[in-house]
Amino acid sequence: MFRRLKICLSLLFILIKGYGQNYDETKVPIYTLPEVLKTLDGKTVSKAAEWEKKRRPEILTLFEENIYGQMPKSYDRITYKTVNDNPNAMDGKARLKEVTITVEKAKKSVAIHLILFTPNANKKSSPVFLLINNRGNENTDPSRKMKSEFWPAEMAIDSGYAIAAFHVSDAAPDNKDTYQNGVLQLYPNQVTADNGMKAIGAWAWAASRVMDYFKTDAAIDFSKVSVVGHSRGGKAALWAGAQDQRFAMVFSNCSGNTGAALARRQFGETIKRINTTFPHWFNTNYKRFNDNENALPVDQHMLISMMAPRPVYTTSATEDLWADPKGSYLSLIESQKVYALYGKKSGLTLTPPPTNTPIIHSVMGYHNREGIHNMTTYDWGNFIRFANFHYYGR
Repeated sequence: MFRRLKICLSLLFILIKGYGQNYDETKVPIYTLPEVLKTLDGKTVSKAAEWEKKRRPEILTLFEENIYGQMPKSYDRITYKTVNDNPNAMDGKARLKEVTITVEKAKKSVAIHLILFTPNANKKSSPVFLLINNRGNENTDPSRKMKSEFWPAEMAIDSGYAIAAFHVSDAAPDNKDTYQNGVLQLYPNQVTADNGMKAIGAWAWAASRVMDYFKTDAAIDFSKVSVVGHSRGGKAALWAGAQDQRFAMVFSNCSGNTGAALARRQFGETIKRINTTFPHWFNTNYKRFNDNENALPVDQHMLISMMAPRPVYTTSATEDLWADPKGSYLSLIESQKVYALYGKKSGLTLTPPPTNTPIIHSVMGYHNREGIHNMTTYDWGNFIRFANFHYYGR
């Protein structure tokens, strides 16, 4: 009993101490970011065509090799089965479809369970928000007996949007011992390869398979699919958007380290801490950069840059210093260089906007919400406003 108490107190002390992370801006080290527009052979990119042909593929490969792992493209077969279809969900406001997406390769298969609501008021196909759900399944309850602001399906439907979700556990259980019991069963070589895909990559891969399904559903406007994620799901959403340019828009909520935040700032969560606590999220090569951020050939502004010229929206929360709100905003600032190649001017201010002051009328949106590490109706309300601006000019 005493031993257990001692262990519990030790763990509590660690949590209170906060692993010794830096929350002091004066202690942020001097750093130099990799130049997003300078190619590996030292040439500066000045045109969008050069970016797309040379620099963007270089950066994508650098992220694959050093952080997120390879993204397998091949499989033998993909099928879609509607297991529940309710045309009068939400008191008649929406149609509910539950679809099992089964992907097969080498006599093995993985099933992704999709929940989809589409608004009955729309006579034509609807734009859709797809959530990579990293929290409990109760947050996306299809019966709507349980409702959560983490996935406010009614808000989306009332705003004329379809809303969908799948759970990360279908693609890769969020567990260091069992993460391979999902998508990676189809690609076992990825598990042992130093640059192999791990959990975050598997979640992004699954989002693309949902995208494959959306192309077959007449109720979905395939040109207006947004991928959404919170925290670790927000990291996966950015990686999905970088890999799969079919996503029209990307929303990354409080994604922090190896999401939107600059690693070189070493503010809040660090590469070493994330690799130690969650060794199954990123490839083995990434561990070479524990306490060695400046050796990384990329930083997260380059990940956001790969969304260009598509709209991207990132968020922070005032009490979520672990996810480095300032570092997340600075990533957006740095990515403006790539958007400028397409003639896209952002509405970003030089310094981060005040709390609860969203930047909506911009190709790159942002807000720092008052509160804790979470995704709320405030966040979703701004996602909808941002989508309305880009899709409908309102």
